[in-house]
Amino acid sequence: MIQILPDHIANQIAAGEVIQRPASAVKELLENAVDAGATVIELIVNDAGKSLVQVIDNGKGMDLADARLCFARHATSKINTIEDLFHIRTMGFRGEALASIAAVSQVELKTKRAEGNAGHLLEIEHSVITREEPVAMTTGTSVAMKNLFFNVPARRNFLKSNAAEMRHIVEEFTRIALAFPEIVFTLHANNQQLYHLEAGSLKQRIVQLIGTTYTSKLVAVQEDTDYLTIRGFVGKPETARKTRGEQYFFVNNRFIKSSYLHHAVMNAFQALLPAEHFPLYVLFIDLDPQQVDINVHPTKQEIKFEDEKIVYAFVQAAIRHALAQFSVTPTLDFDLDASIQRLSSIQQPATDATRAATHDSALFQHFTQKNKAHTIEPTTKRAAENWQSYTPIQNEPSGVKEESTLFSLAGGRSLIQLLNTYIVVPSAKGFALIHQQAAQERILYEQYQQSSHDKPVATQRTLFPITLHLNAADAILLDEMKSILQQVGFLVEEEKKQSYIIQGIPAGFESGNEVSFIESLLEEYKNYNSDLQLPLREKLFRTLAKKRAVKAGIALNEKEMQQLVSDLFACGDPTTTPFGQPTFIAFKKEELDKLYQR
Repeated sequence: MIQILPDHIANQIAAGEVIQRPASAVKELLENAVDAGATVIELIVNDAGKSLVQVIDNGKGMDLADARLCFARHATSKINTIEDLFHIRTMGFRGEALASIAAVSQVELKTKRAEGNAGHLLEIEHSVITREEPVAMTTGTSVAMKNLFFNVPARRNFLKSNAAEMRHIVEEFTRIALAFPEIVFTLHANNQQLYHLEAGSLKQRIVQLIGTTYTSKLVAVQEDTDYLTIRGFVGKPETARKTRGEQYFFVNNRFIKSSYLHHAVMNAFQALLPAEHFPLYVLFIDLDPQQVDINVHPTKQEIKFEDEKIVYAFVQAAIRHALAQFSVTPTLDFDLDASIQRLSSIQQPATDATRAATHDSALFQHFTQKNKAHTIEPTTKRAAENWQSYTPIQNEPSGVKEESTLFSLAGGRSLIQLLNTYIVVPSAKGFALIHQQAAQERILYEQYQQSSHDKPVATQRTLFPITLHLNAADAILLDEMKSILQQVGFLVEEEKKQSYIIQGIPAGFESGNEVSFIESLLEEYKNYNSDLQLPLREKLFRTLAKKRAVKAGIALNEKEMQQLVSDLFACGDPTTTPFGQPTFIAFKKEELDKLYQR
């Protein structure tokens, strides 16, 4: 038999779409405060929002009738007719946020209008008002959401760690604060102030939120047309990172996610960025609300443009124009291989003797003759009898027992390094081509795993304490990682809010780049963190192994190669990196014979 669900059950079901985690409530409450015309907004969270999310503003407030009605479903002051949907300039309009919050938490509302003699206090539980009385307060509104998901245990258990949930809260706070730099914002977490943002310009707000390192690395974007206006800032190419955490699009001051517009930005930066890097951008698109449909998803972060192609073209052109205006253009700057940089022709200046030898060479003469560049012939021929010097493979002694691994080092065997990246390990059955960076990633990863079960990696104290300054989001992440970092040799202690002292580094770690290493470690971790749902310890070990491994392009001596190969085949799984990439490729004699049709 079909029946209509009671209101409290319907509200609880619907709330799951709107309020997914504490950060969802933060977004909705902050947007309501902005719509109320507030000039000062304070966000207070305890226990990463699980026990308390409170937003206090100095907006216009509500009278008693509106205070009672605002927690009903589809109750809103933003729209009255269907035509209003096409002229929305407020942040909220659905009338679902407060109803959803009241359905899955215990709510305390205090509000007062300027013309009122006293404010009003309401307490709501299970979408029902349980307490109502007058209260003394200043003009504005305070909404406190307590014990989120207290009546939905499964959803509460689904929440991540406090550090993870706090990062989501900071992310939502950042988006709203960027959109309204003229408003004073404050964020308190567990009785500690994380942010106090004074009213100012957009550039000042970006620097306050993302970091002072960007002060001189922002390029202004400003294009005004009859159809739309594009304004904001993009980071210079040197600020690009491997993560997409610092990309913000706002349409009519509303944060949106758009892979289509992101593609326009990437095209504008074409040839300016390293591979798999993303630029910083904070861009605002202002256009007629009739050209946009924001009623696509309850989060209102997905929108539809009437003409996406026009917006795409304008965004791309605006950024290109800004980069050209500020002389941010690609240069002919190539990274040379380390082996090439060591050549005498690179390190030593040209002399008359070297120039004469060059002019006399057959290669030069062929290139300087008309239509002869394609007929280059070798000037010398290598003696065939010398080929053995390039394949120092020794015969295996007879009676050698075949091992479980395909390749093992025999005493006295020489190894070859190719292109300062690959190590050739010969055997009686063929040879293996080991990628030195991939191999060491596997070696270090298993060492870190062992350190978590056995004894921590030895730490060497720094001669002088090194200060590390982070933004709030990175500081939260580092706090979560500190104990695990200590296991692998890093000793990092908090000095003050968002400021840390590096007291020790792993034994054998090259000193002098501790700060850049920790910063890049956080960046690499965030990039990796978005891909896999693994325990923090596992993610960090994989990231550390990747960061500390000897890089491709580094020359190794015979002893270093022998040690690396020996350590690799002593691993539990020598075949792949922690990320699943191969550490070596085996070439058997039978396969080589086939290549030569033998």
